[in-house]
Amino acid sequence: MTWISKSITGLGLLFLTHACYSAHEHSVLQSTGTAHLSSTSSHTATIASLPLDISIETIVSIFFVCLGLVLGTPELRPIQWRVWAGQIEREGAKGFMNADGEVDKDFVGNPFRVLESRPGFIDIRRQRSEFAEWVREGGWSKEGGEGTLAQKS
Repeated sequence: MTWISKSITGLGLLFLTHACYSAHEHSVLQSTGTAHLSSTSSHTATIASLPLDISIETIVSIFFVCLGLVLGTPELRPIQWRVWAGQIEREGAKGFMNADGEVDKDFVGNPFRVLESRPGFIDIRRQRSEFAEWVREGGWSKEGGEGTLAQKS
């Protein structure tokens, strides 16, 4: 989260705390006033509602908290795996930096790297030609009397 979103969220939480405290104080004062009135008169049914300023402060503070949290969210990722994997291959870790310039903690790189390195996806013909070229260059030589292979030093 950037400092702007953190400060807006903090300000909203401060306002919300004040609104909760004001509502509590209002209910305490209302109950003591009602108890005093009920002892002196026969009014037992008094409806107590929150004053308009406390209600407005609560709504505004909740709006500030929501605004700060929305401003602090990172950019959404694509839903489709192929789009997401393409973005990883094109941009690498730079595409997954947050507003502070740090790479996201859940960035793991190419999700298909494990699949591409499995033996089932190895290109045998390419490896065979690489091996044949390596042997032609003299990578191995026969030494010993029984046809054992030993690496050249």
